[in-house]
Amino acid sequence: MALSRKTKIIAGIVAVVLLAVITVVSILATRKDTPEVTTVKVEVRKELRSTVTSSGEVRPIQFMNLTSEVQGRIEEIYVKEGDQVTKGQPLVRLDPTQLQSNTDAQLAAFQASQDEVRVSQSQVTAAQNNYASAQQQYNVAQVAVDSARQAIVAAQADVDRAQVEVNAANRELSRNQQLLESGVIARSEYDAAKDRVENAKASLNNAKSNLSSRQLSVRDAQTRLAQQSVLVRDAKRGVDTANLSVASSQSRANQSAATLRGQRNQRDKTLQVAPINGVIAEIPSKVGTFAVAGLSTTALLTIADMSQINVEVKVDETSIEKVEVGQKAKIKVDAFGDLEIAGEVIQKTPLAVGKSQTSGGLSVNINVQEAKEFRVVIQMRDLPTEVQAGLRPGMSATAEITTKVVNDVVAIPLQAVIEKKADDAKALPGDGAPAPNEKPKMITGVYVLRDNKAKFVEVQTGIIGESDREITSGLNAGDEVITGPSRVLNTLKEDTLVKKQAKKEGAPASP
Repeated sequence: MALSRKTKIIAGIVAVVLLAVITVVSILATRKDTPEVTTVKVEVRKELRSTVTSSGEVRPIQFMNLTSEVQGRIEEIYVKEGDQVTKGQPLVRLDPTQLQSNTDAQLAAFQASQDEVRVSQSQVTAAQNNYASAQQQYNVAQVAVDSARQAIVAAQADVDRAQVEVNAANRELSRNQQLLESGVIARSEYDAAKDRVENAKASLNNAKSNLSSRQLSVRDAQTRLAQQSVLVRDAKRGVDTANLSVASSQSRANQSAATLRGQRNQRDKTLQVAPINGVIAEIPSKVGTFAVAGLSTTALLTIADMSQINVEVKVDETSIEKVEVGQKAKIKVDAFGDLEIAGEVIQKTPLAVGKSQTSGGLSVNINVQEAKEFRVVIQMRDLPTEVQAGLRPGMSATAEITTKVVNDVVAIPLQAVIEKKADDAKALPGDGAPAPNEKPKMITGVYVLRDNKAKFVEVQTGIIGESDREITSGLNAGDEVITGPSRVLNTLKEDTLVKKQAKKEGAPASP
């Protein structure tokens, strides 16, 4: 039976609708099965920088915490917080009354010890004069001994001459006796010879007596010399004793002088002056407060040396190995907005600081779950005058440290680089299944778009920039790398059919 025209029209409409449904379902199925990805062309970058960003605070080159070294009530504070001070400028004065009294008393004691030294020195002079006199008397006694000995020699000569005369007179007497007995001479001549013998004997006796007297004189002179020698020794001992007395007096004077210097030093410390040029950071004490010294010494004020201003930041333990002394940095201080200040790393501490610690050092209790940081000091360079004047200790700051710079480098977005198990990335020739206890081999690579298919390419990477990563091998300029989204990259397989995501109108180009 022939179909009516109306029936044919209805059949045609049904066929068209059915074809449209099949087309829509096919399109939806195709979209569901073919993942959409974004891609980027590999290009050679002129420069790529690896940086480490950390926060911290502005710190001066040094702090000087001035504390009271003596006791006393604070009478006057000459400065206020924020004042610029120069070295030697008076800052705080304590009541000096008691310390001044102690100094005056010690000065009197010192002057008395000085007088004692002068008295001892005069005693030395007297002892030296006495010694010189005794030595002179000793010399006189020595001369007397020598003279007496010479007199003995003369007296001995007189004795010898008198003995000769006696002998001659006796011989003449013997001859005259013989001549007398022979009747040759008269009796008178014999008597004269006999008288000459008696006179010679008398002269001999006188000479012997004189010799004995001279010998006694020598013994007396030697006795006086010995006595004078004792006096010389006593005088010399007196000089030595006087010198010892001077040395002892001088030692006491030196001790008194040292004590006086100590007292004056204590008195002078009642006036605290600035030890360095800087700015007054804090004044915890007030006028009228009684300052104490010792273990619980009173804090007077804090001076910050702002001649060289640093920024101290804490770098995470995962990044500290990249930081080295001498690296350049860009610093932003919160108080100055987006102003960038040049800096240079001058110190990297070797000890880690737990985020709950307030200072560095080795801790007795080890907390392996707590993140660790390292203190890094960055010196600010080429500070404008107005900026340096406005910087204050403790201001918050952020530092971006440039750890490495490479030029003419192949770089791709960070999200394009992934790590996969070797068997998940693609079947590599000769690769077998890992042993049961063997850790699966991980390889680093990217997916490259070739003929609308994802091709996994193993790459070697270098430094990591702010949003890009260096590729040292595996890619060439012009390659089209799949960058995401990451949920798609992690599910891609080798030779997976993908579709480039259509660029929305008005959207920026892919990086």
